[in-house]
Amino acid sequence: MEEKIKELTEKLRYYSKKYYVDDAPEISDYEYDMMLRELSELERQYPQFKQQNSPTERIGGEALKEFAPVTHAVKMESLQDAFSEEELRAFDKKIKTVFPDVKYVVEYKIDGLSVELEYRNGIFIRGATRGDGITGEDITANLKTIKEIPLMIDPSIPYLLVRGEVYMPKRAFAELNKKREDENLPLFANPRNAAAGSLRQLDSKITASRNLKIFIFNIQTSEGFDYENSHKKGLDRLKALGFKVSPETRIFSDIDDIISEITRLGNSRSELPFDIDGAVIKVDDIEQRKVLGSTTKVPKWAIAFKYPPEQKETQITDIIVNVGRTGVLTPLAILTPVRIAGSTVGKASLHNIDFIKQKDIRIGDFVTVQKAGDIIPEIVKVNLEKRQQDSREFTMPERCPACGEKTYKDEDGPFVRCVNNVCPAQTIRNIIHFVSKDAMDIEGLGSSQIIRLSELGIIKSSADLYKIKAENLQNLERFGEKSIFNLLNAINDSKKRNLNRLIYALGIREVGSKAAKILAEKYKNMDNLIAATFDSLVEIPDIGPVTSEYIIDFFSGEKNLKLIEEFKYYGLNMTYKNENVGDIFSGMTFVLTGTLSKYTRDEAKEIIEKRNGKVSESVSKKTTYVLAGEKSGSKEIKARELGIKIISENDFDKMIANS
Repeated sequence: MEEKIKELTEKLRYYSKKYYVDDAPEISDYEYDMMLRELSELERQYPQFKQQNSPTERIGGEALKEFAPVTHAVKMESLQDAFSEEELRAFDKKIKTVFPDVKYVVEYKIDGLSVELEYRNGIFIRGATRGDGITGEDITANLKTIKEIPLMIDPSIPYLLVRGEVYMPKRAFAELNKKREDENLPLFANPRNAAAGSLRQLDSKITASRNLKIFIFNIQTSEGFDYENSHKKGLDRLKALGFKVSPETRIFSDIDDIISEITRLGNSRSELPFDIDGAVIKVDDIEQRKVLGSTTKVPKWAIAFKYPPEQKETQITDIIVNVGRTGVLTPLAILTPVRIAGSTVGKASLHNIDFIKQKDIRIGDFVTVQKAGDIIPEIVKVNLEKRQQDSREFTMPERCPACGEKTYKDEDGPFVRCVNNVCPAQTIRNIIHFVSKDAMDIEGLGSSQIIRLSELGIIKSSADLYKIKAENLQNLERFGEKSIFNLLNAINDSKKRNLNRLIYALGIREVGSKAAKILAEKYKNMDNLIAATFDSLVEIPDIGPVTSEYIIDFFSGEKNLKLIEEFKYYGLNMTYKNENVGDIFSGMTFVLTGTLSKYTRDEAKEIIEKRNGKVSESVSKKTTYVLAGEKSGSKEIKARELGIKIISENDFDKMIANS
């Protein structure tokens, strides 16, 4: 058995390298999967024979309690940014005053999360995030799930420390967001955020499911690893060892050639299977790098040219209106399809009538379009010089396009609404909201399934979800035996959700998850909330008179009261149970800012609130902590001005762990 396990391990390592690194697979995916399954079963039966860094570790292991800090042997520096040709020429001129014969390597700037990989005697022993450049986090278990990372290399190399960029391919990102949309989970803003969030999961099985990849772009330090003091030769040597190195690395000495290469790489952005946000110029000679040195923040021997967002001009052929869950009518520009940042764009949200008036957008106009964060289409400006004589101004409809009822404009805002409680567009969106993660959290019931069930007449309200039987779904597409079983279990499990989740799921205007919890804590059960008076509601902190009016209006509606009676009939929980896990944050107010890589905003908020803390949207003297992620902005600046303590995610984790 020991020999069999060893043989399978070696074969799988070989086939994995051929597939993921060399792009030259020798066996089918099915054969590989069967071999991996056989090895996994043998290791389960004979754990004493499991090989070091077995390929089975790629599938994810036990959930981690927290990430241990790692002090980097070599500082993981950031790069100086350039946005113009003049800045690149100035960089080159400065280098050539010291080394007139300098050679540069130009390569992609992959848009992902920077990590380091550490090997001793050929064994991958540790991987870490960049962190603040000096101290990162130990994410070895998660990195082992990335198939491009070799778990073993040449054992004759005593020590090797390399740096790479973990990224999520565009296709994997699209599939992940589609899955999250179907499950009513918040969407990731872009592949970089998705990669960062996936890599810092406490459960490595989640990381393993996210199809992350890596490019190695630098040797940090090494022992017994000769690469002739050349960055390019070092990458070539790493590739021979089994690493997936940064593609398209070429050597230049003339700045004009470098600028041409940067332009060429930029023009290929939309065709690449991964995101880049620039190109990097690096001095090739390692000894020259040492002489040039670094500032306190960046190396003097490298610079990153950042590409501007890709913009294209196209024409607005029409403006249509969508009806949201709360009855808000949102105008949507229909565009002559244009390819931007790797995908075809045919629509762009116009937000509200004030946005349209501010930019003077008309049907028939030629407009400049870009993708915010390279993901969400947005209209930047109108080309007034191309305005057609027959262009038409847009006005919001006086009647709802979904139900035909009269619409009303908010007195205190730019939104136009349909107030018909039985508007079909609102009904569907209400059900979608009802099953969402922060509401009743019915997994496996996405928007497409809800629309389909509504079209077939199986559901007409949220209460109808609890009438669904297996026979209603058996002949429907995408509803197999297992998915039906799981869905019915999820629907049944949702009956046990706490009262605050149900209150939020009702979709009362201005009652978000925070207000729903406040109401549940105050009134304890649904009947008490229904009987609440305006005077008692308006006295509750964070509720206020406007929200109180909406609550009174909601529970005055016969249709809404009937819906709640149906929920009672089907056995939904109507009482509140305190779910707090402690009170370490009691009396504290947190403000979240920037991009958190380990948690979503909602997850961090839930952690704080379950420990009796509060989360505020704005920084004030009452703020206790500002939890700052990457690219935090004005909130962090204001916190520093007020002397508010700013904490990192590492600090936050330690506070939780200490409790």
